[in-house]
Amino acid sequence: MGNYYLTVFDKSGEKLLDESFEAATEAEAKAIGEQRLEEKDFSKKTHRCTSSTGKLILFAR
Repeated sequence: MGNYYLTVFDKSGEKLLDESFEAATEAEAKAIGEQRLEEKDFSKKTHRCTSSTGKLILFAR
């Protein structure tokens, strides 16, 4: 299991969400990140999901 970090920003640069979660694969991490964005209605905000090694898994501006 790897650690992944999901961060969402407002247009002003303020962090709206900063949370971590575990996933077995990068594909699973991407799916979990997308699901959490939908649940919290942040899918249209600037967001990123990165691995604990800094690899970008999911990104939108």
